[in-house]
Amino acid sequence: QVQLVESGGGLVQAGDSLRLSCAASGRPLSSYVMGWFRQAPGKEREFVTAIRRISTLTYYADSVKGRFTISRDNAKNTVYLQMNSLKPEDTAVYYCAADESNYTPSRDYYEYDYWGQGTQVTVSS
Repeated sequence: QVQLVESGGGLVQAGDSLRLSCAASGRPLSSYVMGWFRQAPGKEREFVTAIRRISTLTYYADSVKGRFTISRDNAKNTVYLQMNSLKPEDTAVYYCAADESNYTPSRDYYEYDYWGQGTQVTVSS
């Protein structure tokens, strides 16, 4: 199985950028569909973006399309989430997740098998 560790979260102002990293160990990330989810206080965990196992095909939630970019570096066994033009409503704990069963990324969190511990992103207005 794979272990995932997120980093890069923090407190920023609206309009700023952040880059989150998700470092994997135990197995190559190329074996998994990788996704990012987020969860704000009192809300359900929601899909943000995902990327296929080897190709660069990506999928985004409408709320982040055009502002966020997911990428993967299989040589470094790391997935990234570049977040630009951040808004206060982007405030949440961000989780990376790995799906070993599907080839097409799912927007449903329960399809993902492995999760990181999460990293807090806070955007002030």
